[in-house]
Amino acid sequence: MSSRTIPIVRYDCSQCPGYCCSYPRIEVKAKDVARLAKHFGIGVSEAERRFTRIYKSDEGNERILKHHKDTVYGSICRFFDRDERRCTIYKARPGVCRAYPDGPKCGYFDFLKFERKHQGDADFIPSA
Repeated sequence: MSSRTIPIVRYDCSQCPGYCCSYPRIEVKAKDVARLAKHFGIGVSEAERRFTRIYKSDEGNERILKHHKDTVYGSICRFFDRDERRCTIYKARPGVCRAYPDGPKCGYFDFLKFERKHQGDADFIPSA
């Protein structure tokens, strides 16, 4: 029997308008692109072309997911449904999305709960 305890998750993504999906750089690795290609039934090079782009920085090149316009955050992951405020590829999402927020708490969710309570509005979304 393991003595390792599983932390209690203290956030609810279904109550969030998709803040983490608005990060300008959502990095994808080769295995993520392969997963997307399989999900859509296309080749890896086609998935790279359709769904990703290269971000160039002083640290080097990084493959990231493309975005589309969003009324809440200005820009959001191309796989995010802007009406339902949900990921459309949840089972095929990249590793970085699977790992987020990498713990039992999400700072944005805590902030959102606080603001909604103090604004007296259960649907309040802070503007950018």
